[in-house]
Amino acid sequence: MSLKYALIGCGRISPNHIAAALENKLEIAALCDIDPAMMEEKAVQFKLPASVRRYTDYREMLEKEKPELVAICTESGKHGKIALDCIDAGCNLIIEKPITLSLDEADEIIERAGAKGVKVSTSHQNRFNKSIQKIREALEANRFGRLLHGTAHIRWNRGEDYYRQAPWRGTWEQDGGALMNQCIHNIDLLRWMMGDEIVEVVGMTDNLRHDYIDAEDLGIALIRFANGSYGIIEGTTNIYPNNLEETLYIFGEKGTVKAGGKSVNLIEEWQFGDNLDDSDEVKLKYHENPPNVYGFGHNPLYSDVISAIIDDREPYISAEDGRRALELVLAIYKSAAEGRSITFPLKHCGTLDFKGRFGR
Repeated sequence: MSLKYALIGCGRISPNHIAAALENKLEIAALCDIDPAMMEEKAVQFKLPASVRRYTDYREMLEKEKPELVAICTESGKHGKIALDCIDAGCNLIIEKPITLSLDEADEIIERAGAKGVKVSTSHQNRFNKSIQKIREALEANRFGRLLHGTAHIRWNRGEDYYRQAPWRGTWEQDGGALMNQCIHNIDLLRWMMGDEIVEVVGMTDNLRHDYIDAEDLGIALIRFANGSYGIIEGTTNIYPNNLEETLYIFGEKGTVKAGGKSVNLIEEWQFGDNLDDSDEVKLKYHENPPNVYGFGHNPLYSDVISAIIDDREPYISAEDGRRALELVLAIYKSAAEGRSITFPLKHCGTLDFKGRFGR
């Protein structure tokens, strides 16, 4: 069974989606972007047939093509409106991270998708990394024992050229800052691994070196989880001179694990009191070397979503998962802006609440 597929947004991340669609034998019916040159570039890059139609208006595309599965890869601030229109048209969805920039929009996506009976997955594809799946397996087997604390470090570099390439980047209306854009993948992993449910968050954010963007280039947070464990987040785009690392640590009473590499795609520490496996063998086996920070996760994510549609089940990474990652980032923003700890659950919060936070 080949599902009819369309892609909305042909920017930086779109090649990963097109490659995954082709690998999973989807019927690519259409590309959509407000810039025809972007569509043409991707069509040539992937040698797409002439039958793949191009649209500059996604509503026209939905009406004419009636796709069964749509991937949304536009500016983050446009995800919500496009997603709701796609859901109303009966489309299943893969939404690039973050799911939206507003919790109200995320809630509406979840509610309307449920009413319409369509599947929505958020593209937190690093959950499918071999390293992350191995850690999750150990977690679900209770090999860590009691979880004590976990940390997510995203120590990257983004310069002025990066932001000038796409003027929406770094704006509160369409993006947010380092935590929302660059760090949300690892933030998602930390919350997922540490039990999902959060009691409170204390955060600090600042703009130290990027005075040409609206949002933060540094974010630091402490998290208290409902299971009694703690989390630490350190995210920045200020590292000199290039990306340094993205790491995830999980510390339990009977286990210590570190995932690292370009996109937490390597296991760099693996110590468990049960001695069920050899640490060196695990590190050698669960070792991927992707060409960039996007990793290899889009292909299995697409495979899972297709299976979820066919089998009528929830995707492995759901819209609710996307909302949880968004909620945590927004709670850090809110804590930093108001100078207090934020208790969970968080409602009615979005990036626009922080407009002017750093004088822009």
